[in-house]
Amino acid sequence: MSAPDLPPAVDLQALLSASEITPVLDQLDAELVGLAPVKRRLREIAAYLLVTKARQQLGLEASAPSLHMCFTGNPGTGKTTVALRMASILHRLGYVRKGHLVSVTRDDLVGQYIGHTAPKTREVLKRAMGGVLFIDEAYYLYRPENERDYGQESIEILLQVMENQRDDLVVILAGYKNRMDTFFQSNPGMSSRIAHHIDFPDYGEDELLAIAQQMLVQMHYHVDAEGERALRDYIARRIQQPHFANARSMRNALDRVRLRQANRLFSQAQGSGSALTAEALSQISAADIRASRVFGVNTASLPDAPYP
Repeated sequence: MSAPDLPPAVDLQALLSASEITPVLDQLDAELVGLAPVKRRLREIAAYLLVTKARQQLGLEASAPSLHMCFTGNPGTGKTTVALRMASILHRLGYVRKGHLVSVTRDDLVGQYIGHTAPKTREVLKRAMGGVLFIDEAYYLYRPENERDYGQESIEILLQVMENQRDDLVVILAGYKNRMDTFFQSNPGMSSRIAHHIDFPDYGEDELLAIAQQMLVQMHYHVDAEGERALRDYIARRIQQPHFANARSMRNALDRVRLRQANRLFSQAQGSGSALTAEALSQISAADIRASRVFGVNTASLPDAPYP
């Protein structure tokens, strides 16, 4: 009596190797400081998609999974970077044809007069097809206080495409969590199409310091121990002030620090006439950092503007 045929099987490890998604996930770990919950969730989604691909090969999945997502969090927390990596993962796993990312806001989708919104939205969708459409501050698409607003028309077109062409386009909505929650409450059709919600936490002081140091290395600058203490003091003060945008604010701050360093070096060179070494051109001093107005300034008297 012959043994019964064994069910077909899929080598998941071989499937993982063939997809080449591990380097993308490793790159994300390397380029983004912190965000442990986000990275963990991304790996969970990647594992789910890989297993779904294996199930499809064995005829266990009848349809492609819903992949539309929502990224919530404050500015500068890495949402766009993660969206780029997600587009690459989806492409490598075969869920989108091209793997490119098209990043837009309301202004790219909504027109200012009758008959303008539909062609604008469809043109964006055409560019994004085969990849990922990233809509930042997506809640601005819906403005119920203005009955003549054309955002609802764009939402309706998006809903139709997200449902009917979900095998060729992934939409990622992004914005502040409380505003996105309100947006979904007002647009249940959109909420029902979002399969994955990922919240991006703010960075802590140690993480912001690591981000700043990473940025300085990329720019070929460095700080000594005194400069690092000044940078840590700056971060502790800056996060308490208005318009703080996490990594984005750190980049802006370092741009201002580099300007102050350049001005210091120029003044010194004018006075001495001596040549500058590579070390001098690369060194950010504590004084360059502490010259920011976040130190020793009554912030209550300052206008609502970003702090350098």
